Amino acid sequence: MQNLVLVSLLSPFVSFLFASCFSLTQRKVFVGYICGILIAIGTFCSLYLLFNNFSNNISFFEWFIGVNFGFNIDSISLTMMCVVGIVATCVHFYSIFYMSHDEGFNKFFAYLGLFVFSMLFLITSDNFLGLFVGWEGVGLCSWLLIGFWYKNNTYSFAANEAFIMNRIADLGMLLGIFWLYIQAGTLNYDEVFSKAQNLDHNALVLIASCLFIGAMGKSAQFPFHTWLADAMAGPTPVSALIHAATMVTAGVYLVIRAGEIYSLVPEVSYFIAILGAFVAIFAASMALVARDLKRIIAYSTLSQLGYMFVAAGLGAYGIALFHLATHAFFKSLLFLGAGNVMHAMNDNLDIKKMGGLFKPLKITAIFMTIGSLALVGIYPFAGFFSKDLILGYSFIIHNHGIFLALLIAAFMTAFYSFRLLMLVFFTNSRHDAHPHEASKIALLAMTPLMILAIVSGFFEHNFFKYISSKLVFIDAQDHIVMICASAAGILGILLAIIAYKFSWFKPSIEKNKIYKLLSNDYFIPHFYHKFIVNKYESLCAIMKHCDIFIFDAIVEKISFYVNLISKKMIMPNSLNLMLRFLVAGFVILLILARMV
Repeated sequence: MQNLVLVSLLSPFVSFLFASCFSLTQRKVFVGYICGILIAIGTFCSLYLLFNNFSNNISFFEWFIGVNFGFNIDSISLTMMCVVGIVATCVHFYSIFYMSHDEGFNKFFAYLGLFVFSMLFLITSDNFLGLFVGWEGVGLCSWLLIGFWYKNNTYSFAANEAFIMNRIADLGMLLGIFWLYIQAGTLNYDEVFSKAQNLDHNALVLIASCLFIGAMGKSAQFPFHTWLADAMAGPTPVSALIHAATMVTAGVYLVIRAGEIYSLVPEVSYFIAILGAFVAIFAASMALVARDLKRIIAYSTLSQLGYMFVAAGLGAYGIALFHLATHAFFKSLLFLGAGNVMHAMNDNLDIKKMGGLFKPLKITAIFMTIGSLALVGIYPFAGFFSKDLILGYSFIIHNHGIFLALLIAAFMTAFYSFRLLMLVFFTNSRHDAHPHEASKIALLAMTPLMILAIVSGFFEHNFFKYISSKLVFIDAQDHIVMICASAAGILGILLAIIAYKFSWFKPSIEKNKIYKLLSNDYFIPHFYHKFIVNKYESLCAIMKHCDIFIFDAIVEKISFYVNLISKKMIMPNSLNLMLRFLVAGFVILLILARMV
């Protein structure tokens, strides 16, 4: 069994090494297939371990005092390993189609393999330091993949924005890890959690807050949210793997994994829940008017991450993990469907310049409709089971404000999801392109995600039974909530279908102040650029001038006078004087060395 764990962890790294050997050569299709097969092998090993309820702690050596280099395989990490593996396998095979004409085909698969390895390292580490190493690894790979077409300034800017914003948040997380080590003397999960109750409460509040700052950055929670929508500039398979199913959920995973710390600081946990509810409705509101196909799905991801943080903040860690898993399947399905549409429309992303694509892209339309129904939470699709549990739990513990915010967000989700479908597939054509369906390998790669988007919710009871050894089971089912959530979803769907079927919204709506506010993302990116980026650039310009005209000038003047003095003191042909200076300098160095 332990060998299967190592295969699961190392097969993506082998994929990375293999593809790297061909990264500077011309496109070779077999590289994509072999990398996909290697990821699939690792995924099958993870699934085998999960079905056999494997659990073990594998320790290799001591990193430094109190921290071992090891892996913790339990129900939480195995669930995450299977989710990451399934989505990564589908994305690898889909990328063979999507990147088929790209010069960097081989290099792209090398980056994907390194990302999957880093994500698995993050998930399976048995301590916070190992988690942080994987955390930074996925951040690096995200930068490489978002900016894969780095010669385009838009893609390069998006990659840098994501990287820098995450590094700012990661500083908070690193401080939290340092403070945790100072307080507990260890970073091993089990040891930290056993000592947590005896630690100073104020110290725990600080630690939990700092760790959550890192989670906010990685999961793009307000105010670190702006990078995620901009990151859609990267290749679509990257969006499906990184920005729907894996890296952006790492923040949720961190809160779940550190649940024993957060349960001791209810004030921090409640803040997490409040922020999650705010982001759920905040991101959904921006998706209502967005025109960019992938940005709409990105806002949807932000909103659903808000749902997960609500569950985690309220202490329902198992429910948060369940929604994380189901969401990964239907959201990555939607992103890959968006890739098919982009391919058919020659990379055009404006949904108001599409329409009439159902006939030429029938299978893609069906897949995206299934993904949207799962996202909205319509029975029997996966989202119905996981999303309703979050709504139900917030309701039964009498957090009615949070429940209401999530219910409104559910209505908005239904509206913008079917607004997208209507404008892309089911309204009159508004383009001159000649669209065609994606290749068979792309559709086959999407099929497992489509199936899981339908059936994964039915494994609810088995899932909670499986993770009960690590996370407390909470029965959050409530019939009133189910009826309310379903009614909100159906109402949003019907409103979108009728509104866009009969063209209720005229072009003049774009002049509305609320529309402008939403379409400009509440002017938050503009605020950041004007009051933070520009000010920082001005400060850098001042420091540059200081460096050139003050520090460099001082150094140059000193060197000039030293040179002048040396010329006067040392005669050109005075070898005797030079040797005296050499001996004196040597003696001074010995004295200094002795003193130190």
